[in-house]
Amino acid sequence: MRIGILSYYPASKRSSMEELRLVKAARELGHQARIIRVSRCQLVYDGDHPSVLHEGKAFPKFDVIIPRVSVLKNVELHTAILKQFELMGIPVVNRSRPINRAKNKLHTMQVLNHHGIGVPKTIVLRSQKYLDWAIKQVGGFPVIMKTPFGSYGSGVVIAESKRALASSLDALWTAYEINIALIQEYIKESKGRDIRLFVVGRKVVATMMRAASKGEFRSNIELGGAGEKIEVTPEEAENAIRATEVLGLEVSGVDLVRSNKGPLILEVNANPGFKKLEEVTGRDVARAIVEYAVSKVVKEEK
Repeated sequence: MRIGILSYYPASKRSSMEELRLVKAARELGHQARIIRVSRCQLVYDGDHPSVLHEGKAFPKFDVIIPRVSVLKNVELHTAILKQFELMGIPVVNRSRPINRAKNKLHTMQVLNHHGIGVPKTIVLRSQKYLDWAIKQVGGFPVIMKTPFGSYGSGVVIAESKRALASSLDALWTAYEINIALIQEYIKESKGRDIRLFVVGRKVVATMMRAASKGEFRSNIELGGAGEKIEVTPEEAENAIRATEVLGLEVSGVDLVRSNKGPLILEVNANPGFKKLEEVTGRDVARAIVEYAVSKVVKEEK
């Protein structure tokens, strides 16, 4: 089978470790695989036969495409190429609409809450006029503040006082050019730890406990957090799978915390990294993704 790994990295950068792992896993399974940079692609609309070109020439023929959408701004514009592949009948894992939904933390919260999946209490704030009210609603300080978009811990801060929160709001709203923020309760009992569950299809294929480094509250591995293998409960696994499904994703990285109210989902990642996860758990996550993508093609051909 011909598998395309669609990279959103600039043409000047080297491929990510995850992209290279996917190519290796595909070839080990006997498939053809190739990394294609979005920056080298063109969309053509002529009123008759819309097409995707690569460096001005016919786009390579793939049976399935696995995108690595590493963008945070103007996501819908960047995923337009995925929508075009879908319209052309090429299977894509993940599809454009679920990616757009998951990349927006506000939309994610809306969908998860609607389906009764546990999340930390969150207030969507558009004006500092209601700051005191929002702080009271989430149980007082410390509080977590997030922008609607962000990854690897960017756009997330912890505030210990109203002064700090107000200053952070101003700074983030200026940096992100958007006056919307998510004010979220701080789960004290998590003690700076969360759990990453990697979901492929309807299965949790790898899990890892992440602990924040000294002086940091965010447990992201990219920010120096430490990871260790962990067994999750059936409820935690079920919540991760349900969160993935209701968002329409097929591959996801679900981050949750253990709280006194049960597992609460912090975020659902549509472009989850898995390099450290493979190192910590010994699980072949790349192989699981490729096998799922291949099975999707086979299923659609029946």
